[in-house]
Amino acid sequence: MRADRELLRDLIAMTPGMVIRPGRGRREAVIGAAESVTGPLPRSYRWWLAAYGEGSLHGRPLATVEPVPGLGEPGLTDRWSGGDRLWFHEDDDHERYGFALDRAADGEWPVVVRGPFMDEEQPFADSFAGFLTVWAARAAGLREGPNPAVARLWRATPGLRLPDGGILHGPHVFRARNDAWEVRRYAPHWVLVGEEGGGAGLFMRRHGRDRSSLYRLPPGALRDDPEDRGERLAPDLFAWLDRSTGPASG
Repeated sequence: MRADRELLRDLIAMTPGMVIRPGRGRREAVIGAAESVTGPLPRSYRWWLAAYGEGSLHGRPLATVEPVPGLGEPGLTDRWSGGDRLWFHEDDDHERYGFALDRAADGEWPVVVRGPFMDEEQPFADSFAGFLTVWAARAAGLREGPNPAVARLWRATPGLRLPDGGILHGPHVFRARNDAWEVRRYAPHWVLVGEEGGGAGLFMRRHGRDRSSLYRLPPGALRDDPEDRGERLAPDLFAWLDRSTGPASG
């Protein structure tokens, strides 16, 4: 699944602790020179380098590429070593995040995490865009996502735009949209995962049985359990996406 770059820009701009420096995007020659050392870089990370170039998460830098000082030629100036792992971030708990170079898929590399007390590395996200999204979700107190289906979506992209003008929400707007619908008051075991272009809400369970089905409720209809008042669109969020937008995973 490819990340929605417009939503990714929104997530970067709206997430506290996610800091970028405008106007620092890297030239193609610099990125290309880095790739002569590392091999091809993941698509969404390459986009981030070109768009922003530099950034940090809660004050801890994200690896970047720069011209070699004094030579005027582009080159690589960061720690990247690690065999088939390309490490690009280390947090305050000394957990390192890197690209798994041996598991490329559709121009992306999965992101793995390894901590000082971990016996083995753990999967974290499907891409660099997913890494930023999952990081934002955790920072917002949403863990990896409010249910397994949304967590799977966020591992690749901070939401999706739907063909009818609607949207599946990312973590940067998730609480605000659920508060606007008063979901905690009227349907505490459910979450609003998105909205259709006509204003109908898209709901899934947060707790209880069947946390994979997707339901639609018209605006103003959230006064009871969405299973009773809503329309069940599909038994699985990704099956519905496949029908609505084409293949939702790659």
